[in-house]
Amino acid sequence: MRQRKFLITTFLCFIGLLLFPSTVEAYIGPGAGIAFVSSFFIVLITLFLAFLTLLTWPFRWALQTIRGRRALRKSRVRRVIIVGLDGQDPELTDQFMAQGLLPNFTRLCQLGTYSRLQTSLPAESPVAWSSFQTGCNPGRHKVFDFLVPNRKSYLPELCSARIESPTRNLSIGRYRIPLGKPAILFERKSRSFWRILGDHGVFSTILRVPITFPPEKFKGVLLSAMSVPDLKGTQGTFSYYSSDPGERNKFTGGVQVPVEVSNGVVRSFISGPENPLLKNAEEMRIAFSAHMGENGADAELNIGKKRHPLKLQEYTPWVSLEFRAGLGMKIRGMCRFYLKEISPHFKLYMTPINIDPEKPALPISHPTTYSMYLAKTQGEFCTLGLAEDTWALNERVLDEEAFLKQTYLIHEERERMLFDAIEKTRRGAVVCVFDITDRLQHMFWRYLEQDHPANAGKDVENHRREIQNLYQNMDDLVGRVLNYVDDETVLIVMSDHGFKSFKRGVNLNTWLYQNGYLAVKDKPTGAEWFQDVDWSKTRAYAVGLGGMYLNLAGREAKGIVAPGEEERTLKQEIIAELRKLQDEQRETSAVGEVYDTRESYEGPYVSEAPDLIVGFNVGYRTSWTCATGAITEEVFEDNVKSWSGDHCMNPPDVPGIFFCNRKIATDKVSIMDIGPTALDLFGVPVPAYCDGKSLLPS
Repeated sequence: MRQRKFLITTFLCFIGLLLFPSTVEAYIGPGAGIAFVSSFFIVLITLFLAFLTLLTWPFRWALQTIRGRRALRKSRVRRVIIVGLDGQDPELTDQFMAQGLLPNFTRLCQLGTYSRLQTSLPAESPVAWSSFQTGCNPGRHKVFDFLVPNRKSYLPELCSARIESPTRNLSIGRYRIPLGKPAILFERKSRSFWRILGDHGVFSTILRVPITFPPEKFKGVLLSAMSVPDLKGTQGTFSYYSSDPGERNKFTGGVQVPVEVSNGVVRSFISGPENPLLKNAEEMRIAFSAHMGENGADAELNIGKKRHPLKLQEYTPWVSLEFRAGLGMKIRGMCRFYLKEISPHFKLYMTPINIDPEKPALPISHPTTYSMYLAKTQGEFCTLGLAEDTWALNERVLDEEAFLKQTYLIHEERERMLFDAIEKTRRGAVVCVFDITDRLQHMFWRYLEQDHPANAGKDVENHRREIQNLYQNMDDLVGRVLNYVDDETVLIVMSDHGFKSFKRGVNLNTWLYQNGYLAVKDKPTGAEWFQDVDWSKTRAYAVGLGGMYLNLAGREAKGIVAPGEEERTLKQEIIAELRKLQDEQRETSAVGEVYDTRESYEGPYVSEAPDLIVGFNVGYRTSWTCATGAITEEVFEDNVKSWSGDHCMNPPDVPGIFFCNRKIATDKVSIMDIGPTALDLFGVPVPAYCDGKSLLPS
């Protein structure tokens, strides 16, 4: 009954928004800018379709209900709840369980099963969660890394999503009006298990599972996660306002805006997306002023006619932003502010501008009204795919306390969504992924190791227990979920991979250069994005966090390696040499294994994968300079950033965790088994193309 009321409420919300629109929707995406749907014809068609939907909806709802009841007759359960704790490590879990710190994980283990979980190749979140969704290896779902090369330009681009601008425009004076909307392309292939469940009439609620942008249509509701951009079209760009003349920095992941304090007032602007309605695109801006309080501990932020209190070292609630593009069109976003300092200098941090879930400029949920429903019933929430601002901490714009506050604010939003979904989805699947376990371990792992390069000259005692506290908080979450679990509910708690220390970076492109596989035009300058590379003489290059590609003739724009025998010989040569790579400073081997994807993957997309994947030994990962396409003097470099823990290593060294309140039929669990298990529990046949299998066969 509650699920039915939720659907009715959501549908009426959708109709109301259509009949009483306040803005024209805009679309944004990685590198694509914004395009506005401005045609009255499109609006009229939308209203007409909404009217037809209203007329036919009771009949469609009745048919879906009947179909769903028929499907659930074959089911062995009423509900499956899957809680994803991104990156929770089995060794730390074992340690804290043995110390009696995780009673609810221990209870879940005693009820059913606890096991290591085999992660994906490579052990990266987008790859692993895609295998989780589809039950397939990357050769079938086509997500190989965070970044893959464009084979024409060689430049990195997102692997999972792509947005193409409208091809037709109407020119009116200084304006260029797009006729239509951009194409938002979902690059992940194969089918998610919730879509298959929906085809068989089983409802699912899917919350913030990575690689669900753009949202797919299915019988259920979904809120997208990783790859959702900010309003500027990036994966997260913060702003930092400072009056300190000694701070004039170029940041990775953000921009600094110098300001001056005059008579206790700071005047500046919020930088928004470019306005492509103009033939000569300009950045849209919103003016603001900050007025210092007399007590020296707070201030007031004025944006338009609205005033927002700023308390020292505290985050504001979500602040709505409205960018005016012209012709009566607006784009809405939101952000939080954090007042770092008032005296002797004014310092203000602003989060990346999130897409407003109540008036989304881009589809971030299915149906579109689901994000609106969540915002109306629970308040505004973070929508950015990579929500926690790790780069602001890396660049020391935020300190550890500020980062922790931000991370737990986001986590609290996610918890509210999960328990709302559990209460309303009485039959079907509920899947929710929490990012906090991944983000905090990335940034705080250094506090577990006094000798970590990032700790040079620093006291680690203040945050030494932060990861332990994190695991105890997750244990508390599991305990509260267990209160909703009965005999007809299967609960799975899992992580996509584990975690290990990241002490030393390896620049694979520098190694390729030093060993004669990559050529430069003159000499390496350290320029980013392969500016130094001479592609006419280069045989191999690295992109992403461990992927290596041959400069293959007929595939790469300037490929010189002949397919066939030359290709195979070159791969074997590179594999043999990489396996011998030694870090002379540490007197250790940097590489555990090198994988030929033609042997490790199966499926129709193997030819689009990296040719080789480097499985680094614990302590090593692709260096920051390699990730930006720079060729440096040294292959190895200390990792001195706050981002001190990682998982982009040899997959056998970073397994995930798997807990279930039922006994399973095997002692080997793969991330590819979770989707087939959910299908089997609901009596839905597992597709023959799946590599995974049910862990709870009938």
